[in-house]
Amino acid sequence: MDESAASCYTRCVNRFRFVAALLAFLIPLTGSLPSLANETLWTGSSASRARAGALLKAIRGAADHGLDPKWYGLAEVEKAIEAGADPATETLLTAAFVAYASDLSTGRVRANRVGKDIDIIQRKVERADLLKAAADAGDFAAWLADLAPKGDYPALQKALATWRDKRAKAVFTQLPDGNLLKPGMTDPRVPILRKRLAELDLTVPELAAGAAPELYDEPLAAVVKSYQETKGLTVDGIIGAKTTQSLNTTIDERIEQIIANLERRRWLPADLGNRYVFVNAGDYSMLFVDEGKVAFQSLVIVGTPKDPTPEIQSTMRGFQTNPYWTVPQSISGEEYLPMLRRDPNALQAAGFKIFENWSDDTEVDPASIDWSSIHPKAFPYRIRQNPGAGNALGYIFFPFPNRYGIYMHDTASRWLFTEGSRNFSHGCIRLQNPLDFTEKAFGGRNGFNKERVRQVIDAGQQAHYTFPEPITLYVTYRTVTADAQGVPTFRDDVYGRDRRVVRAMAKP
Repeated sequence: MDESAASCYTRCVNRFRFVAALLAFLIPLTGSLPSLANETLWTGSSASRARAGALLKAIRGAADHGLDPKWYGLAEVEKAIEAGADPATETLLTAAFVAYASDLSTGRVRANRVGKDIDIIQRKVERADLLKAAADAGDFAAWLADLAPKGDYPALQKALATWRDKRAKAVFTQLPDGNLLKPGMTDPRVPILRKRLAELDLTVPELAAGAAPELYDEPLAAVVKSYQETKGLTVDGIIGAKTTQSLNTTIDERIEQIIANLERRRWLPADLGNRYVFVNAGDYSMLFVDEGKVAFQSLVIVGTPKDPTPEIQSTMRGFQTNPYWTVPQSISGEEYLPMLRRDPNALQAAGFKIFENWSDDTEVDPASIDWSSIHPKAFPYRIRQNPGAGNALGYIFFPFPNRYGIYMHDTASRWLFTEGSRNFSHGCIRLQNPLDFTEKAFGGRNGFNKERVRQVIDAGQQAHYTFPEPITLYVTYRTVTADAQGVPTFRDDVYGRDRRVVRAMAKP
């Protein structure tokens, strides 16, 4: 070996040993390596080498899960396996395995660190448990692959592969910004709109004979309406800022959305249970699963981009009829204080009362208060709305523990369910058919009858009902769903969380 080759070899060996030593320092494994009848986990016997080969293959395919093979030291793992039996090889491969298996089974990032609007009970795995399970697995490759979630996760993987394939041959034409474009108008953007819709695999109708190319006709508007409906936009056929932004979403951005939603699924339990409510703030939907089957589905209204509905996990135990609505201090200061400054009696007609503080029911006369001296961020009074037809919570209220003070409830503004983009609340979840849901939640047990509840509501009575069994609640933000064939349905990332998730995943 000449001097140059020897020097290169020495540098490579030193780099490998440095990485192994660093990993040994960062991930202490003393006492946690399983006993394999005096065999090592990754080197030595044919079974150990097969296990190492399966790990290498899995890491090479990490991108299929939206993960990056570089995060698990792919190059170093390849060199270590080539180097053969060595304590440093064992340490390096063990570190790579623990990192990959943990990311695949419970998520790459700690969800609650992505943003203050995420507070879920994320699964965790112990390093020693992973190592023991790996050692005990009769078919290590199958066991490792089985760590990924079930449900629609494989369908999202198919969607990811499909859209990555699209990226290689996609054509992208950006639709220019401009004034509102309504059906019947002529605009130079219309030919570009036709081209952009065709690029999105939508069937664009031919121009009518003799029609001007720049005419935004009704057949083309029908295609736009169909597109708006699939994206959770207001279905009006009007090309405005939101629809333009959605149409201009690139394939790379859609791929990032799929990756974020694969990660989001890894955060949740592998098995969601036999009885749960699943609210998706990303597509304004709710479903109730009982005994493992979908028993009820509904549209929901969720929080605005300014007041997003958080991602949480909690438990629902019952509901109340004809609730009071106690206005959160933030809403009192930001929204109601300006009204009170203009007219101290502005809230009375809507059934609101103002109390001196949050500890008792001493009512105050709003006309006696100098509202101009009150700071919006330090609103000292408690505002409460009486039950009734105009109550913001409607007639039914579903409480559940959470640190955000949000809940699920009925609404007096039922017409909002006709909108495509239903993000109008301050973070709470408004349910379209709450009384029907209560009937399904009881499932005929305890003599429950929704018609009797309706009578209680009509009589203006406040009553509390306890479900026969608690219901686990998942409030999620799934902006991509996919059918069994991997055909995705995208919703626009109105909360900007997908980008935050992908950025967090890329960090060490």
